[in-house]
Amino acid sequence: MPTALVNGLSMYYELHGDGSPLVLIGGLGADLTLLTPLTDDLSLRHRVVTFDNRGAGRSGQPDEPYSIPLMAADTLGLMDALSIERADLLGLSMGGRVALEVALTHPDRVRRLVLVSTSARGRGRIRMSVPMRLMWLLQWLPILQGRYPQSRSAHRRQRQAALAYDATSRLAAIAAPTLILHGRRDRSIPVELARELHAGIPGSHLELFRGGHMVALLSQRSDVVAHVEDFLAG
Repeated sequence: MPTALVNGLSMYYELHGDGSPLVLIGGLGADLTLLTPLTDDLSLRHRVVTFDNRGAGRSGQPDEPYSIPLMAADTLGLMDALSIERADLLGLSMGGRVALEVALTHPDRVRRLVLVSTSARGRGRIRMSVPMRLMWLLQWLPILQGRYPQSRSAHRRQRQAALAYDATSRLAAIAAPTLILHGRRDRSIPVELARELHAGIPGSHLELFRGGHMVALLSQRSDVVAHVEDFLAG
């Protein structure tokens, strides 16, 4: 089982495909198995690094305060452990905030930045669509838990970190070319926050899709992947 010791945390990761490095950062409560369809598509042209964030999957789930800067440091530490000096970053939802923080604090490590279903700030609470709410409620039933369930305490720690983050005032410092992809019907992170992100990042490009928060993993995945591939090849 591939793991790396990063910031005192055992981080589980996987490498897929060959080509330029692409670091894929998942969202709240997600282990890397949720991203498998996206990983499979992107690994046809890239060396995709996918991993379980602090508090999820087969990585450590300590019951202690988390923050987006801490998870960004975890991401950079994993890149160091894998001898990846510079990579494209793709972050989904909470993972988009992690990717933002990496790009803000270590611009030399990011070639291009893709932000999916995310925003630069939390809203004080997390609003979930009906499908997401059902998934969240059902995950606590033992019969429906996956092989690598997230503890309630780790979910709370991740949620607190995501809600506390606010990079709005720093967006103008993003130097990497940036693509923002968002669902028009996203209830967890309303499209207005994607537009705010776009307005704040110089030269960024915004693409909107039918669908909600899970647009990159469900009905619009092929279109999302096509836009990502075009952008990364640009």
